[in-house]
Amino acid sequence: MTFWLKKVVSQLIMPIPLTLLLLVMALVFWRSAGKKLVIAAMLLLGALSSNGVSNWLTGMLEQEYQVNNAPMSDGCVVMVLGSGMDDSIEGKALHQLSSVGLARLSEGLRQLSLGRDCMLVTSGWSGELSRNSYARVAADAAVELGVDPARIIQLPLAKDTIEEAQYLKMELGDVPFRLVTSAAHMPRAIKIFEHAGMHPQAAPADFRRRSSHWWVLSADNLLTSQRAIHEWAGQLWFNLKYDDGQAKHDD
Repeated sequence: MTFWLKKVVSQLIMPIPLTLLLLVMALVFWRSAGKKLVIAAMLLLGALSSNGVSNWLTGMLEQEYQVNNAPMSDGCVVMVLGSGMDDSIEGKALHQLSSVGLARLSEGLRQLSLGRDCMLVTSGWSGELSRNSYARVAADAAVELGVDPARIIQLPLAKDTIEEAQYLKMELGDVPFRLVTSAAHMPRAIKIFEHAGMHPQAAPADFRRRSSHWWVLSADNLLTSQRAIHEWAGQLWFNLKYDDGQAKHDD
């Protein structure tokens, strides 16, 4: 119940749904506040589509952890967090991963090269529309890129980062490991894994911040803003849920 409630609420505060909501409210309350709501919708969409605002929102998240080039000990563990994929696409598993998924997996494989005989962990459930779990598709893509299948652990039931931490702890205990996820997601992911009693070493990927004129408007900037808002909302939710240091039981 909490998982789906979180998904619904997070969608409502994303830029496009929120802009549409403001426009609908403008039609309903046109005589009293309609024009102000239209102006608010235009300003919101314009600001979040600008390079300056999108870089500001995501830069505060991405600057917390830098690219990790530190060597790893033999037999290390590299965990790549789940992302998006579509297994209805004809072709190899590599073709089915989203751009975010590919960025995370490529960094995960780079991390494997920093040690010897390291294990790769892929995670993520199938969702409602896929035949295969994300963990399986990511593992198959890793094999296509040369990783030994015997060195891959799959966690196919994890629905979100909290469950990924829980399943990894059941699988490995509290041994140190290299954690790979998007740079903007890394601060929240580190908090979640540390709260689970684990010892992650950050290896960020998929950096979204790009240098450009602050006033440049684009759909790519809007997507960057959306991902940043998702992370800020996720951090707020996590802090509220675990503000006393103990997990509050879900209804």
